[in-house]
Amino acid sequence: MKKLLLIALMLTASFHLRAQVKTPQASPACKLEQKVGLTDISVQYSRPGVKGRTVFGDLVPYDKLWRTGANKNTIITFSDDVTFDGQTVKAGSYAIFTKPGKSLWEVYLYSDTENWGTPQKWDDSKVAAIVKAKSYPMSFNVESFSFDINNITNSSATLEIFWEKTYVAIPFEVPTDTKVLASINEALSGTPKAEDYFAASVYYYQEGKDIKQAKEWIDKSMAMSSDPAFWQLRQQSLIYAKAGDKDGAIALAKKSMAAAKEAGNDDYVKMNMDSLKEWGAM
Repeated sequence: MKKLLLIALMLTASFHLRAQVKTPQASPACKLEQKVGLTDISVQYSRPGVKGRTVFGDLVPYDKLWRTGANKNTIITFSDDVTFDGQTVKAGSYAIFTKPGKSLWEVYLYSDTENWGTPQKWDDSKVAAIVKAKSYPMSFNVESFSFDINNITNSSATLEIFWEKTYVAIPFEVPTDTKVLASINEALSGTPKAEDYFAASVYYYQEGKDIKQAKEWIDKSMAMSSDPAFWQLRQQSLIYAKAGDKDGAIALAKKSMAAAKEAGNDDYVKMNMDSLKEWGAM
């Protein structure tokens, strides 16, 4: 029966491709693209609507495998290896299948992406990862089935599903630190430019790494720059403060604020003023 339904759907799709009259799809196609750290991620899926129906527990039964969308299976693509709940998923494309539950979903990343709906024959060897994800009730209704990527940091984010009044969050990690450190080592072991030292120092500061090393690098960057900009001086002041050199941080913040005033950048003027107050200089 399932095979006959699949054939009928494929024939219908083929008919629509040949048709000259263009009409909207019942479940429009969508492509989400997002960079997390240095990793490119895309999600291609179709977006069915609620249309007055009860979705979870009815249209989409609990505890049964679901294509997670409509039409062809949803496909997620990673440019690097990523990690879901401690499970390494190699760079590439995967189908997303789920088993929705009332409070907990099972999420499957499946290496065979060429399915219209769920696979006719499930193959455990094609499962790249299985993740249990909490489901949360929402106070408002989301009419169109939606994916999003939020809570983005340099090294992690959350793949999110919204539909009807249900929200599901699936955390994952990307290998930003490994890639950045390799880039820093390569650049600084060659003929580094001021920009290389600056980028390396700011990354070390942001990620809570060796602050003395960050201070050394940003000093080298500034020494190589004939006329540092207000935003560069701002970063240098923050690194000095974190390294425990409050007097140096205050002097740099004052220089940054003066340069920001001259450039007409009120945001940086305020940020420097706030830091100077925090450091007891105003």
